[in-house]
Amino acid sequence: MGSVRSPWPVWSVGLIYRLLTGFRIWDHGRNTAASHPEAGKMGSFVTGATDGIGKSYAEELARRGFAMMLISRSQEKLNDVARSLEEQFKVETRTIAVDFGKPDIYSNIEEGLANLEIGVLVNNVGVSYPYPEYYLHIPDLENFITNMINVNMTSVCQMTRLVLPKMVDRSKGVILNISSASGMYPVPLLTVYSATKAFVDFFSRCLHEEYRRQGIIIQSVLPFFVATKMTRIRKPTLDKPTPERYVAAELNTVGLQSQTNGYFPHAVMGWVTTRLVPSSIVIFLGARMNRLQRTGYLTRRKLREQKNGASLKTE
Repeated sequence: MGSVRSPWPVWSVGLIYRLLTGFRIWDHGRNTAASHPEAGKMGSFVTGATDGIGKSYAEELARRGFAMMLISRSQEKLNDVARSLEEQFKVETRTIAVDFGKPDIYSNIEEGLANLEIGVLVNNVGVSYPYPEYYLHIPDLENFITNMINVNMTSVCQMTRLVLPKMVDRSKGVILNISSASGMYPVPLLTVYSATKAFVDFFSRCLHEEYRRQGIIIQSVLPFFVATKMTRIRKPTLDKPTPERYVAAELNTVGLQSQTNGYFPHAVMGWVTTRLVPSSIVIFLGARMNRLQRTGYLTRRKLREQKNGASLKTE
């Protein structure tokens, strides 16, 4: 007798499961650790808090009643954000200005954290490429490598080292590590960035398994494109949300997913690109897109240089 074929392909069952899970998370995910009333009595610590996703995390957590500790490179921008949070949400706000590209900053941060109870840490600070580029063609490659590793990887490990012990003592705490969809699979011409974000994802998932039985939530957050200065996307769309919309959705997944794309359309995109489409095709298409972006950027830069050179000659 011939075998009986299932009327539902395996991939369709997986998609239906993902859709149902997504509806459960994004529709009922509001009663999470990041929204718990007791958590609001403690502070929240956000790195890279002056722009984009980091600023939106600071605003959303302040709206939920958390006292805020903000950390970024520019004291002037930190002061502006802190003033806005205090005026809008009436929460105590402190700031620390450091450059995460430097390796010797963590003793200063540790001093600033003395006697503070941090309920939520958002490791958001990060840097990307100015434009897609082949590895050996990256300008000032040695310093580029050091800076990206310090900002994207070392900061996550060191900030977790500083905050996690007190969370373990209390058996309560949330650490959100902002990775990227670029860490879900290799992205050629953004090679170092993609690799650092894969590190953040693996680090987060490993650490969550180590400490979840002690009441700690450590979540890997992997957004696709969000309309921020880093992505240079000016007009939000359904699949490219504002940072405010993204963060509000992502916080609903805390306590429900240890690894999340954070936003329902991104979750569907994540499932398609990791489960439905072969990785070789995803890598090929990513490389093709980045080669086109590289060509466009270099062409525009050359035209600007020619225009500037011509204007200098006429002066």
